[in-house]
Amino acid sequence: MSTTTIPEKPTVPAPSISGNARGYLERVRGGDMGALPAVFGLVVLCAVFAILRPVFLSAINFANLFTQGAAIAVIAMGLVFVLLLGEIDLSAGYTSGVCAAVLAVTLSTYGQPWYVAVLAAMIAGVVIGAFLGALVAKLGIPSFVVTLAAFLGFQGLLLVLVREGTNISVRDQTIIAIENNNMTPVLGWVLFVICVGGYALVQVVRARRRAGRGLSADPITLIAVRVGGLAVIAGLAVYFLNLERSRNALIVSLKGVPIVVPIVVALLIFWTFVLRRTAFGRHIYAVGGNAEAARRAGINVDRIRISAFVICSGMAAVGGVIAASQASSVDPNTGGSDVLLFAVGAAVIGGTSLFGGKGRVLDAILGGAVVAVINNGMGLMGYSASVKYIVTGLVLLLAAGVDALSRKRASAAGLR
Repeated sequence: MSTTTIPEKPTVPAPSISGNARGYLERVRGGDMGALPAVFGLVVLCAVFAILRPVFLSAINFANLFTQGAAIAVIAMGLVFVLLLGEIDLSAGYTSGVCAAVLAVTLSTYGQPWYVAVLAAMIAGVVIGAFLGALVAKLGIPSFVVTLAAFLGFQGLLLVLVREGTNISVRDQTIIAIENNNMTPVLGWVLFVICVGGYALVQVVRARRRAGRGLSADPITLIAVRVGGLAVIAGLAVYFLNLERSRNALIVSLKGVPIVVPIVVALLIFWTFVLRRTAFGRHIYAVGGNAEAARRAGINVDRIRISAFVICSGMAAVGGVIAASQASSVDPNTGGSDVLLFAVGAAVIGGTSLFGGKGRVLDAILGGAVVAVINNGMGLMGYSASVKYIVTGLVLLLAAGVDALSRKRASAAGLR
């Protein structure tokens, strides 16, 4: 009598920290360095500036880092989507300026409330992104040419909106509060608990789901290390931001987490979810990795390209609102000068590849922090703008070089 044997279900090795560490080191050796260079550079820069200028670690300067780098980081978030496709948007800086001008004109000239002005600015950004994306996707014009033309044209449009050079003041207190006001210390700690608790919950749920499907999952000890690391970093940030920063607290108190911080955090969480947990995000990576293969797999490549430019210009609009809040005005230089260069630099320095297919929204935050630290620290040391540009350019070149070498190494290792 024959018996039928049922094959045993393959067992998944028990996850361990050492195994995850070995896997990470193998990926690094294979060329997948991720955000490691940005994190390392950020730590080194902070240590150097703290030693050379101890005031760098003061509470008021720590808060300035958040407010100074917010607009650049937000614009860089949008650029990540375009860069993931292997495209470029050279007009993102002036797009933010045009949208900021739309905001200011809606507030001052037409006397509309702040939410109508913000909506108008966002609509302007979406329309611009859809127009640029359609030219790239439908007509096949290279994104470099399309956005370079827009870079020039939007300068003229900005001049038209600000009446050939007029400085338009932004007096709405809600808009001004974005960059210039702070949360109460209690709300700062509430934000801390929500962020750390939410991150811990996501990590635990993800590990349990993977384990339930018979897939390898991160060990609970590694999750605890991640959550603990985030709790320490975020806790120290909230603690320092809650310190009194005013020179005369009896006249005006200046403490708490800047209001712009939870806005940036919310955008980071939302777009990270979109890229990592939705079909649209997977399609972005697929098109960036191999557009023809993505097309054959049934992905609407044109729609993905247009959507990426819409997101990029929409985030540029948000950056323009933040910039208008910081300056409490809009002028012909809003969104110009070095805004685009720093935004692209932030995305690339953070780890997003210029060749497409590799990057995260978090890269924009890390790279934006590096750019902000360089500008802030060198300013405290008394260096001129020329030296800041040179150093930032060298850091960007180094990041692009690391990206190119990493891709070659990954290709040699058979990972690409």
